[in-house]
Amino acid sequence: MTTTLDKAGTVTTVVPRPEPPDEPEEHRRLGGPRRDDLLALGGAATTGLSLAWLLFGELAPLSGPFGFVVVACLIFLLVYAVLVWMDTSAAGGSSAGPLVRDRLLTVVLHCAAVLLFAALVLVIGFTAVRGWRALPHAGFYTQDMQAAGPLDPITVGGVRHAVAGTLIQIGIALAITIPLGITCAVYLGQVPGRFSRFVRTIVEAMTALPSIVAGLFVYASWILMLGFEKSGLAAGLAISVMMLPIVIRAADVVLRLVPGTLTEAAEALGAPRWRTVWHVVLPSARSGLATAVILGTARGIGETSPVLLTAGATAALNVDPARGPMMSLPLAVFTFIRSPQPAMITRAFGTALVLLALVLLLFTLARVVGGRGPGHLSPRQSRRADRRSQRDLRRFEAPTSALAEPTSALAEPASVPVEPTPVPAEPASAPVEPASVPVEPTPVPAEPASAPVEPASVPVEPTPAPADPTPAPAEVD
Repeated sequence: MTTTLDKAGTVTTVVPRPEPPDEPEEHRRLGGPRRDDLLALGGAATTGLSLAWLLFGELAPLSGPFGFVVVACLIFLLVYAVLVWMDTSAAGGSSAGPLVRDRLLTVVLHCAAVLLFAALVLVIGFTAVRGWRALPHAGFYTQDMQAAGPLDPITVGGVRHAVAGTLIQIGIALAITIPLGITCAVYLGQVPGRFSRFVRTIVEAMTALPSIVAGLFVYASWILMLGFEKSGLAAGLAISVMMLPIVIRAADVVLRLVPGTLTEAAEALGAPRWRTVWHVVLPSARSGLATAVILGTARGIGETSPVLLTAGATAALNVDPARGPMMSLPLAVFTFIRSPQPAMITRAFGTALVLLALVLLLFTLARVVGGRGPGHLSPRQSRRADRRSQRDLRRFEAPTSALAEPTSALAEPASVPVEPTPVPAEPASAPVEPASVPVEPTPVPAEPASAPVEPASVPVEPTPAPADPTPAPAEVD
């Protein structure tokens, strides 16, 4: 409360208003679904399913699961668009068109992702359900099909020969594809030459090459023309032809994503081009190059027709890639599934599961070798880097503390006063003559050489001023 007195003598009392209590800040939500959006999605989905059921079951003579899904999706999108438009109009929005299109595209993309994931789960689940009975038996992994027939139970025979053949063939293909593919990608992106555009066109054309054409090419050139027999080496060559364009294109895209400032900095320091590529570009794109190898491996490990043309088929184990036919997992699945016997069909699905597990294992190994991208460290790598930093800090601080004491010890003698040794002065009678122009020196009276000159103790007599030449006036009596 405040009391004031004006000029007229009037007393005025002002009572301050109480301040409102501090309210907590309410943060605005910038993203995430609202309750109205969830209700609109649920209502539109329920409407689509209900109307599709009425059309296919009661009102119209429609049938089929595919048609039911399509009609339900169309009705769902239409109803959801109407609900979003009504919600925007009720909120006072001026233009509801962009918002409706944005919501519809978002829903379409999410639906496509859900459908693809559901298809993947359906394929893997169906394969697992049909082939899980073959997996618990140890003989399925340690035996081949040399002593097993179509009527034998699932406990007799296995896929050891197919697993060994697949690993040998894919190993040969990777040994050929990785160096050639990465070198070609470096040539296309980092060292462009005269034929880079031609090479890029050939690579893009080979991407759509059918697998049977690659098998026929290796069969005609390696087996018919050169006279070699069918073997795992020929199958590895055919698989490498299929993998090479995939690895080149993926590696080229990854190398283009490396920041140009890194290469410019390396070249500015004087590094040649090959050293910049080897020490800067390739390490920065290591994780992306691993992904490119994974994509090529996934393409080549599932090929059947090139292997059938170049390696043949056998029921026995063969680990020599240079001679004799060799089996692979995709070819074993094709061979088993042609039989009408339930045991052979179970073996086919079990072999498919082994192939999926092998692909997953190769994918994991490639990710471990490729590591993370530049600047992205795992928690273990971060802790290791912190420990190295602490060790370096202690190592840098140790010499400084060790040298601090000798420095202070050496500084003590400097505080003791030291008397200067008198230096005898040179005789002044020996004048220094210039070497170039001879100048006659002015005669100066020489001081005896035996008396040392001390500049600080000898007083200097002032030079007498010259007498005034003007005669003084005579005195007048």
